[in-house]
Amino acid sequence: MKKIVQTAGRNTLGEFAPEFAHYNDDVLFGENWNNQDIDVKTRCIITVVALMSSGITDSSLKYHLENAKKNGVTKKEIAAIITHIAFYVGWPKGWAVFYMAKEVWNDDEVIDDAKAQHEASMIFPIGDPNDAFAQYFIGQSYLAPVSNEQVPIFNVTFEPGCRNNWHVHHATSGGGQILICIAGRGYYQEWGKEAIEMNPGDCINIPEGVKHWHGAAKDSWFSHLAIEVPGENSSNEWLEPVTDEVYNKLA
Repeated sequence: MKKIVQTAGRNTLGEFAPEFAHYNDDVLFGENWNNQDIDVKTRCIITVVALMSSGITDSSLKYHLENAKKNGVTKKEIAAIITHIAFYVGWPKGWAVFYMAKEVWNDDEVIDDAKAQHEASMIFPIGDPNDAFAQYFIGQSYLAPVSNEQVPIFNVTFEPGCRNNWHVHHATSGGGQILICIAGRGYYQEWGKEAIEMNPGDCINIPEGVKHWHGAAKDSWFSHLAIEVPGENSSNEWLEPVTDEVYNKLA
């Protein structure tokens, strides 16, 4: 889990109330929010519920709504949470929080529409959020198994701007990967070489031992079939993220 670092206390009250700033930044967020007995998404939900129950609907609630969204709370989930809590803490509080939540999640309708259009453009499903490998991606990706027998094949979908980390496919013999673009527009790049734009029908053969990354263009969803080439003692080595400096150079 990525360590949560907070500086709001010192930025706002550092000179006026340094002790309070210390408790806010180092104890509340530095220790409590980094405690792993509860996952961060659950902590976000609990915090939103606590603030709503107390009738707090100022910038602190908006911050925690944004934090909840950032940590995986969906529009449907936050709507269900607010509705449920409103029965217990008061209907007017529910209305107040819904106004703020609509503002925080207002771009989801555009995203959902673009995602639906992308999925309709290909014959394979987008699948589920690729949560198991989320730590190796910048942005949201999705994974749909196409074949789990003989040769593993997966449909991997990237939202605009999403890309995976630099990585290497290892094997003592055979191995590597084949990518076939089936929808949208994206890129493939090997270490030390120029990026290759991928469009539907394009095929990339990735040999064993080659450091590379692949992902979507900034303005397009992107899906490719990932075909795992059989090999002995195959493994993936995940490396550093593709920096904005590298990614932003692409057209």
